[in-house]
Amino acid sequence: MIKYNPKTWFSHILSIPKSDTARILWKEIILIALLTGGITYLELKYFPDAVTLKELMAVYSLIGFVLSLLLVFRTNTGYDRWWEGRKKWGELVNNTRNLAIKVSSTTVDPEIKKFFARMIPNYAYAMKEHLRQGVLIEELDLTEQEKKEIMAVNHKTSYIAKQLYSELQLLRQKDEITDIEYLSLDVNLKTFSDITGACERIKNTPIPYSYSIFLKKFIFIYVTTMPLAFISVFGYWSVLITTFVFYVLVSMEVLAEEIEDPFGKDDNDLPTDELCSKIKANVQEILTN
Repeated sequence: MIKYNPKTWFSHILSIPKSDTARILWKEIILIALLTGGITYLELKYFPDAVTLKELMAVYSLIGFVLSLLLVFRTNTGYDRWWEGRKKWGELVNNTRNLAIKVSSTTVDPEIKKFFARMIPNYAYAMKEHLRQGVLIEELDLTEQEKKEIMAVNHKTSYIAKQLYSELQLLRQKDEITDIEYLSLDVNLKTFSDITGACERIKNTPIPYSYSIFLKKFIFIYVTTMPLAFISVFGYWSVLITTFVFYVLVSMEVLAEEIEDPFGKDDNDLPTDELCSKIKANVQEILTN
């Protein structure tokens, strides 16, 4: 995730980050410019009286209004998914701290504290990569036996949650914690799986395919036929106008596609690596002091 100062907006105009849509869409922009240039040439040379501005301007104004509503819905949908993902990760940060604080206050056994100091951050790191391409075992602080066991399961975050629950159950059986303390710890630990499930829902449920395809086709047809409404007034300048409109409309669609899956490594995705580091530092500070 890119960190920036929103007050220095002029410098942002001059910068071209990797996620800038002009860098992403430059091939499509050139293609649209050539296509609309060809349409403009054919109309000016062979059909100069085929259409007039008055005949098409009202139609394109109405279609443009409808298209803007679709893009607003598309962008809002993508941002809602991004923000929900951020809230869930914020919830994970809070619950890992709370669980660590409760464990620290209910036991003085250094081995138990050491176990939770390993496993709580392990859950965050496993969840981070589980939402990407797969859990990186080398990121986890595990014993050799634990590594063998976790490699044998598919849902590795559930394995870590199971180990945490097993340790709580063992503490309860030894009467090192009361039933009330067990239930209090369970409240925070249960949220781990709930948060993972919510993030999996965000990742595995993209916008419906038919809607996405329809919007792309709508933008393409709208832009490629736009010169028909402007050629009689702007001539070849309509190529520049059409290309700019294409850039604006498709950029909104590209940005929405990027932020609707906020758990990857793109510039606009959530800073889950930093959040995992924060969780690890906070939990270890609580349980080792």
